[in-house]
Parts: sequence; C-alpha cells; structure tokens
Amino acid sequence: MSSSPASTLDVEQHPHRPPILRVEATGDALSWAAEHREALRSAVVEHGSVLVRGLGLRDAAEVAAVFGRLSDGLMPEREAFAERQVHSDGVYSSTKWPANQPMCMHHELSYRLEVPGLMLFACLTAPTAGGATAVADATAVLDALPAGLVARFEREGWLLARSYNDEIGATVAESFGTDDRDAVESYCRANAIEFEWQPDGGLRTRQRRHAVVRHPVTGRRCWFNQVAFLNEWTMAPEVHEFLVDVYGEDGLPFNSRFGNGDPIGEDVVHLLNEVYEACTAREPWQAGDLMLVDNIRTAHSREAYEGPREVLVGMADPVRLTDPAREGTA
Repeated sequence: MSSSPASTLDVEQHPHRPPILRVEATGDALSWAAEHREALRSAVVEHGSVLVRGLGLRDAAEVAAVFGRLSDGLMPEREAFAERQVHSDGVYSSTKWPANQPMCMHHELSYRLEVPGLMLFACLTAPTAGGATAVADATAVLDALPAGLVARFEREGWLLARSYNDEIGATVAESFGTDDRDAVESYCRANAIEFEWQPDGGLRTRQRRHAVVRHPVTGRRCWFNQVAFLNEWTMAPEVHEFLVDVYGEDGLPFNSRFGNGDPIGEDVVHLLNEVYEACTAREPWQAGDLMLVDNIRTAHSREAYEGPREVLVGMADPVRLTDPAREGTA
C-alpha cells in the first residue's frame, strides 16, 4: 500500500483496487465536501478515480447537495440508452439494467459530442454480493491493445447505430428529453447524428465518433468509447438471439461498428473486454460511499449483483469533443 505524495489527501493505493480515501464520519458530508473540494478534485486528476469511504451519505437530498458542492454544475443526461429515475436536477438512479447481467467497461456518453468530464457516484444501499462500480485506466487499456487495431480505430473512429422504439431500451422522449419530431431532428443535426424515421414511428440513428481522444488536462491519449459495451457481441447470447429474432440485425436497440460501417467481429469485442478485465480495479460498495471518476481518463462498469442496490449518479464538467466528419476523418 502507498499513499499519494502529490495530494494533501491521504489516498491509499492497492493493487487491483481503486484509490481509496478514508475519512472520519462527522455527520456533515456537505461541510467536508466544501472543505476538501479542490484537494479531492486534484486527487481525481492525479489518480483517475477516488473512492471516498466514511462520509456516511444517507439520502438523495444529501447526495445532491454533495454532488453540487463538488462540481461546477450537474449536466442533464441526453441520448440515454436505458431508463433512469430522476431524483433531482442532474441526480439520477443507476441505469435500469438486469441485476444478473454486468454492464461492461465504458466511458459515460462517449458517443456524444459533449461528454461529462467527471462522474459522481454515491451508494445508499450496498448489494449483498457483487455490484461494484469497477474502474479501468484508459491509457493502460490503450497501451495494451494491438497497435494495428488502435490505428484502424484512430483512422476511422467508431460508429454507433441505434433503433428507438417503445418496447426496449430508452424511448425517443427518454433519450432526447422530448418526443417532438422537429426538436429531435434539430438536436440530431446539431450533434452530427444521422437519423431516419421508420414507418411504425420508430427512429434509427447513426453517429461516428473518435475512439481515441486526448485528455483535456493532461493531453494523454485515452481509449475513449463504448465500442465493446454497446456491441451486439457483449450481449448475453440468449438476449442477442431474442433481439435479432424480434427486431432483425438492423433493428437492435444499439450496436457499434468500425467507423466506415464494417461490422466489428466477436473476436475483437472479446479482446477488448479481456483487456478491460486485465486493467480492472474493483472494490465492493459500502453504504454511504462516494466515488469520483475522471470520465475521460477512466472507464467504469457495473458488475452483476444480488440483493437491493441503490447507487445515485451525477455527471459534471462537460467536455466538448470534435466531430470526426468535420475533420475529414476517413
């Protein structure tokens, strides 16, 4: 175990576990957050993530106040791929996703042009088993991937294809904040999203994004995308088979491709997930925990779990990314 030399906070570092900061529970998490805001944010820049243990966060109102104090304002979620409960402005439940199915490593909303630079998580109820919000360093992932594969993704970017309907995944209204067609189309045009309305009223979209970006503070290259998580081969086999049978290959709620539109093979997706797993750090949640994650530098996941689990989420520090199409990316 070692502690950070560059931070005024005594952040513990252990192999295969996220950096942990243990604090004395005072019953006043908001005052602690105000006092340690800058040091904590510096520690997140240094380490990529920090799990704060001992604050004793108790309810959604307290979490919202702490999130607000630690950020410069929380972002509303747009282009969600699954439903969330809204607790207050910018404070959400975890994505509704079957407890027995893991959500593999990803960077939140990395398919948008404006992404959160900072993710905030707070655990109010810890599961009886599993359910960790694990993390993986995006620079380490990039270094571990085959050079040829990285070169192709850097050259072409990656493509996200989505199909919206009222039966599975987020609806148009949940994803875009409105079901007004004109407003949805205006949003798509402003955010480099191709769209096509279907005869049944559904919507299909395609958007091409960078797969590797430079960190806005450090300038380091980061593997930053949701190529593996939002690919058909990451789905449980029985779920994949059912969705293809019902909606067809082109009607899956989401699927990722190479930037030129070519399918991404099952072998590539498995390789990506294996590299993520080799780079994963995990720590079981305890009720009252707070976790801050640099969303550019660090991927996160949600592991399968048993029992009740309540983890609240906030997104902050918006970062505007460039549109590959406007840069002439092939």
